[in-house]
Amino acid sequence: MADVFGAVRRSAPDRGYADTLADLSEGSVHKRFDPYVDIAWDAPELALDPNDPRWVLPPTLDSLGATQWYRDQPLERQIAIGKWRIANTIKVGSAFESILIRGMMQYVMKLPNKSPEFRYALHEMTEECNHIQMFQELVNRIDVDVPGMRPRFRRMSPMIGVLGGYAHVILFMGILGGEEPIDHYQKAIMRHGGQVPPLVLRTMQIHVAEEARHITFAHEFLHAHLKRMNKRQRRICAIAFPLAMRWLVGEIFTPPREFAETFDIPDEVMQEAFWRGPTARALLDDYFAEVRALASDLGLMTATGRFFWRRLRIDGHTARYRGEPTRPAQYAA
Repeated sequence: MADVFGAVRRSAPDRGYADTLADLSEGSVHKRFDPYVDIAWDAPELALDPNDPRWVLPPTLDSLGATQWYRDQPLERQIAIGKWRIANTIKVGSAFESILIRGMMQYVMKLPNKSPEFRYALHEMTEECNHIQMFQELVNRIDVDVPGMRPRFRRMSPMIGVLGGYAHVILFMGILGGEEPIDHYQKAIMRHGGQVPPLVLRTMQIHVAEEARHITFAHEFLHAHLKRMNKRQRRICAIAFPLAMRWLVGEIFTPPREFAETFDIPDEVMQEAFWRGPTARALLDDYFAEVRALASDLGLMTATGRFFWRRLRIDGHTARYRGEPTRPAQYAA
């Protein structure tokens, strides 16, 4: 029986789950990307212009870009702030991928022979290594010396990855806590005109294409493992799920203190953007619409579970289907 704290199920997986993993593995073999093959890094049309107005943060899709303070800044300052924020978020994304790899590697090395999870997880980790290379190459070319993760999370990250491999259901909740908001943000950028520099857009396209498999795996993994849990374990998961979502979205999208100090951003502006303002709240609502639907499907939207979603201010509407688009008109700046 699966255990939230790390016991690995030795029985054969359900046929439907095994078939899904086989399909995902075949997709990783036949439809994959290599950042140094599939991105023309030195192509003139992808050259990064440090003064490109597309570095400006969109007010409907970025919580800082929605603030009046940011919109009142001169264009060159908006560009500088946007470039730093985009580069740092990319850097944090690559760090999150490294945590995922650490945790997943700990988990798969405990699996029995012939486990279909083993094969697909290795495919996913290979893709995540490519993503880290792609993100770091992009940060290098943006040429802004950003720190990435906030200091406390950076210090904790090696331990988080290793411990996650021994609490694998919680690990996969955390994986969704990182993957879903980034995926949602990147899809929103692409759907609403792709108003970022072309090289940034190209990396987003590759990342979204492969993350679709990774998110599917996390969803199917949780379905397969949670249904074998007892009531006590499911109660723990009902609380852990929203806690993981709220913690990780904050770590990924909230910049380190150095950001506010570099650009002299007032405290009240940072508080509005992360996460007290109306646009920030609407974005949090939208980031987790699909995750809330998943939590309902998993039977984790218990009374206690709903209390934590509300208490953490990440409750809201439920997505009607996977990939439901962001609707910018709902964000009041």
